[in-house]
Amino acid sequence: MSEKKKRNTYNAEFKAKVGREAIHGVKTVNEMGQAYGVHPVQVSKWKKAIVEQAGTRFEGKRGPKPAAEQDSPDRLYSEMGRLKMELDGDWLKKKQGSPCHEPPGLD
Repeated sequence: MSEKKKRNTYNAEFKAKVGREAIHGVKTVNEMGQAYGVHPVQVSKWKKAIVEQAGTRFEGKRGPKPAAEQDSPDRLYSEMGRLKMELDGDWLKKKQGSPCHEPPGLD
């Protein structure tokens, strides 16, 4: 019977190391494949991935991020108004229910 070969899995650190060496070009892709026990096509794929991602790595702008829409002044003012109305409503309910403010003549 033939035994199935188990697939090798490599961590990101190893892939980056091999890819960086391929970018430097000191050794050929075939030499690197033999040295690390990896197929040369795989070395080329890792090199290509590093080169493609290098361009997008520095695209982000620095500095403070724009304020979220949820913190806009209009939303905050409307929330303050809603809360004030709730407090005023509760205060009126408590005042109306107190015994010192009952209408006269209900005894």
